[in-house]
Amino acid sequence: MASFGHGTRRHPRSRGRTWSRTGPDRATLGIIGVICAVAGFFVLGIILGPVAMVCGWLAMGRSWAGSRPVTAVVAFVLGAIDTLLAVIWLAGAATPGNGMLF
Repeated sequence: MASFGHGTRRHPRSRGRTWSRTGPDRATLGIIGVICAVAGFFVLGIILGPVAMVCGWLAMGRSWAGSRPVTAVVAFVLGAIDTLLAVIWLAGAATPGNGMLF
């Protein structure tokens, strides 16, 4: 006879199903970050760059220590480059003139 809370399964909601630190969630965040970073080079870089950086940072486990997936590092670096280029482009567009910073 089973009582309340003492069934045959010890832990029905294990960490493997919800936000595990080593599962596919980190890989998915890295891939989403890379896609946002590449798309940010063409449209909305000022928004997609920081999104890519956040996804890359979360995919790395919020630290620089230990082993990091390649997609997470690529997402973070491309997001930073994307954000920097978008800020430079906005600064150039705000100045009077015809070119980037001229």
